[in-house]
Amino acid sequence: MAEQRTEGQIRVRQVTNVQYSWSEEGRGGHGAFTVQLVLDNGAEEYVLQPTAEDAKVHLELFESAGTVYFDLDRKVLIPGSVSLG
Repeated sequence: MAEQRTEGQIRVRQVTNVQYSWSEEGRGGHGAFTVQLVLDNGAEEYVLQPTAEDAKVHLELFESAGTVYFDLDRKVLIPGSVSLG
């Protein structure tokens, strides 16, 4: 029981897997991106719905950061470190 309470109190989790998808919103129209974040190997999941521009930034962040965390309360992606250059 104590373990369940402790796990429920964790609000910043490591992003351990990312699934990008795009879906058409009407024939010939703009589509929509969906980014599924798998947190702490499946302990939780969260879905982002970024604009195309933001999806590009997300991809760059995931590619350049060694580790990424997600703050569930503030809805913030937090890079563990970023390689510049």
